[in-house]
Amino acid sequence: MNVLTPGTGSSIAPRAFATVGDVVPVLLSGGSGSRLWPVSRASFPKQFWPLISDRSMIEETARRALGEGFAPPIVVCNQEHRFLVAEELRRAGVASPRIVLEPVGRNSAPAIAAAALLVAEQDPDAVLWMMAADAAIRDVPALHRALAAAVAAARDGRIVTFGMRPTSAETGYGYIEVGAALPGLPGVRDLARFIEKPDQATAEVLATSGRHLWNSGMFVFTARTLLTELETHAPALLAALRPAVSGRTQDLDFIRLEPEAFAKVPDISLDYAVAERTAHAAVVPADLGWSDVGSWGALWEMGAKDAAGNVAVGDVLLEGADNCYVRSDGIVTAVVGLQDAVVVVTDDAVLAMHRDRAQDVKRVVDRLRAAGRHEAVAHNRVYRPWGFYDTLIRGERFEVKRLVVSPGQKLSLQKHFHRAEHWVVVSGTALATCNTLTKLLHENDSFDLPLGCMHRLENPGRIPLIVIEVQSGQYLAEDDIVRVEDTYGRG
Repeated sequence: MNVLTPGTGSSIAPRAFATVGDVVPVLLSGGSGSRLWPVSRASFPKQFWPLISDRSMIEETARRALGEGFAPPIVVCNQEHRFLVAEELRRAGVASPRIVLEPVGRNSAPAIAAAALLVAEQDPDAVLWMMAADAAIRDVPALHRALAAAVAAARDGRIVTFGMRPTSAETGYGYIEVGAALPGLPGVRDLARFIEKPDQATAEVLATSGRHLWNSGMFVFTARTLLTELETHAPALLAALRPAVSGRTQDLDFIRLEPEAFAKVPDISLDYAVAERTAHAAVVPADLGWSDVGSWGALWEMGAKDAAGNVAVGDVLLEGADNCYVRSDGIVTAVVGLQDAVVVVTDDAVLAMHRDRAQDVKRVVDRLRAAGRHEAVAHNRVYRPWGFYDTLIRGERFEVKRLVVSPGQKLSLQKHFHRAEHWVVVSGTALATCNTLTKLLHENDSFDLPLGCMHRLENPGRIPLIVIEVQSGQYLAEDDIVRVEDTYGRG
């Protein structure tokens, strides 16, 4: 849609290049979504899951910014997620995105500032639309109308956020106090102040005042305005960030910020660094059906409910349950006689709690992390640029995995110091290498990889290759990999 003209028709044809006046979408994809554990984990956080539709959250977000009036997006993400992001953007139909890799997490202000510095090299007056990659918006036409108002204000030198009209006394969101209407900018108001996440009593007052909105965390501004305000209110951040951007390198289709410089950048949100300090803050009030999808309670609120108020996802049986959210990503899950409960089942963890305690899930994750449990950060299924693997069995000195290699893809040429491996082809065709031996394997064929050998697995076929891998040895962790050659640029 042409965001410069409210109310025009929309198009989702991807753009391969930007023109003067295009809005540059900037998607921030750095969070771990720990309140949605056990589904969302650091290795595969909530933005990559289809939680509100059959598309992932990041794909849904990218699709909102396709078509006339939008430049190709910039996505700022954890370097470990780079191939996941690239694949989701491909699914969304995005052409020529810029994927910026953070060496370490440094919050939203450094992420958006890096994007602004990159954009300013070509067009300092370009308008940036910053948004989280993992929020839900039901009314996209209303979003585009609100964006048109925000773009006009941004070109007038404003730093604009979107304020969502409250539908409940939510304690998980920050609030915005709305000021007077801004002359010559229809639909845009002065932003009087930001309010931290309130307690329940305060939230009830704010939600019904008529003067307060939820803080969506979406912002619109020109690159020039943001950089000027950072120079005024957060000069140390900008000074530390500039060498990280100027020293960047290109890695395949990814932009790698210079790691030593970026590690010195302060960890701070855009709200604290600029939005709460600037004299140019503005807000566009809107009803978009927005949610940050920050808890299982939020997913219950958004989900399609049965006659008893239950939301069921996956292989779920309910008997005498009311107002529950039940999700199973694998085994059959039965819930009997519960009310206002959340039950989430994955292949290696179960979460059961009252819906009112949805904000406390992070405490469980913190305890698992403190105990060194892998369930805090990773699933049994781990995605790689060549496909994925599932851990089927772990035991003392052995581990069994199922490898799924996409057509035309291959693992790195590698060796291990502490483990031997044995491959069995379940389906598809494999090209297996062990030192100087290369062999084509078919269904039911097997291949031995002794300790220390140089080896590689490749799928030369047209269907996914499925291999059972049995590892044995004194140390089986994934860091016992020496990559000698890798198609995907991994060290």
